[in-house]
Amino acid sequence: MGQSYHHLSAEERGAIMVGKARGESARQMAAWLNRSASTIWRELARNGHRESSEGPVMGRPRLTYDAQRAGRRAAKLRHKPRRPRKLTPDSPLWHQVRQRLAQRWSPQQISRTLRRQHPHQADWHVSHESIYTAIYAAPRGQLRRELVALLRQHKCARRPRARGTDRRGQMPDLPSIHDRPTEANERLLPGHWEGDLIMGARSTPPVGVLVDRQTLFLKLVKLRGSSAQEALEGFSRAFAPLPASLRKTLTYDQGKEMALHKTLSRRTGLAIYFADPHSPWQRGICENTNGLLRQYLPKGEDLSMYTQRQLDAIARQLNLRPRATLDFHCPAEMFMRALGRHDLAQQIDDALLD
Repeated sequence: MGQSYHHLSAEERGAIMVGKARGESARQMAAWLNRSASTIWRELARNGHRESSEGPVMGRPRLTYDAQRAGRRAAKLRHKPRRPRKLTPDSPLWHQVRQRLAQRWSPQQISRTLRRQHPHQADWHVSHESIYTAIYAAPRGQLRRELVALLRQHKCARRPRARGTDRRGQMPDLPSIHDRPTEANERLLPGHWEGDLIMGARSTPPVGVLVDRQTLFLKLVKLRGSSAQEALEGFSRAFAPLPASLRKTLTYDQGKEMALHKTLSRRTGLAIYFADPHSPWQRGICENTNGLLRQYLPKGEDLSMYTQRQLDAIARQLNLRPRATLDFHCPAEMFMRALGRHDLAQQIDDALLD
């Protein structure tokens, strides 16, 4: 059963004053008051009085304790106003926070971007914890439901897969992720990608996901089915506009849609590597991106209804969202720099800070 804390009563303060006059220690007073010794020490430290009518004892003024004065001081502090909240419903700061939440930014992204926008204006600095507090402090009702709905959904704990031998068909001679070059492992340069499929309702066509490991730049690919041929056509189409310098490696899981990986490698120039079975952490960037995408492409939804133009718009929103691992720059800006388009990268950064 948990313990609860109660403020000292007037009777307890009177007992402390008597004990102090008798010369008892804080531990002795705590024992017969059934209180923690630290509670008595804090009370004496807060409300000890420097006696001025008597001379100093051993070179120091003597400390006494007055129960009435301590009680008056405690009552005054209890009503002392705290620092006013920054995120009040009618404040410009809250308006900015609401606007970015509606764009599906996280509280941490909002906090860091506001600091970049207003580096010398403390009134515009707010921690991500304060943003969460403001959301959950809203009165229960429609407004609070709307605010909570803007927050990113946390993943549930993973359930372990069934043990035993995997009886699904295996693709032989897959290049292993353990043979992937150091440049890709350490995310030193752009052009090293991770890929996956996001599945929709029942047997509807999935959406292809491609993420650059260094810049976090995202491409979404509309597929007409989940077969190897459809994945080959869709991914070939997605990589075609990119220069060879940004088509170095692709890391994928061992899904059967990649059965034609050798053909994809010949078409695109990508060296394709495969993660170990049941090891999603080996493609952690793509797994994290899939979680972000579920805000736009919910589980159980028919994904065939989305056009490529609509998928491009979703990818654009994520590519213009500041990311912690990029020091709160956005993937689009970093990818434009990788393409040598520093003018566009600067325009994106300037627009982000407007």
